[in-house]
Amino acid sequence: MTMSEVGTYAAAIFLLIGAAFAVVGAIGLLKLNDPMKRLHAPTKVGTMGIGSLLLGSVVISFVRGGSSIHELLIMAFLFVTAPISANFISKVIIHLRGCDETPELDNEQTWSTLVQREEDLVAQDKTQQS
Repeated sequence: MTMSEVGTYAAAIFLLIGAAFAVVGAIGLLKLNDPMKRLHAPTKVGTMGIGSLLLGSVVISFVRGGSSIHELLIMAFLFVTAPISANFISKVIIHLRGCDETPELDNEQTWSTLVQREEDLVAQDKTQQS
């Protein structure tokens, strides 16, 4: 077996893994009820699924004798931005009370995203008065 065949099989495996993550993510997006659970499915596709598809593209590029740095840059961008955007979306869902229930915390603690600082309350009062 030549290196070209090994690379082709490796790329095929990466593409199948990426496609499997995409299918599972799409099913999860359609079937899950709670917005917080629904958010979990596409974020996994964004990191694992697309990352695997891009890795397959990199392998094929190297097998054909070229170099492919664009896919690696796209993967780095996705791995950095997907968790951050999911965090912001989940905070919005918590603020809008869009999820079923926010879990109760021990020792009279609260979720940090729901804490209102005095400065924010004062600024809010000023804007409402004007």
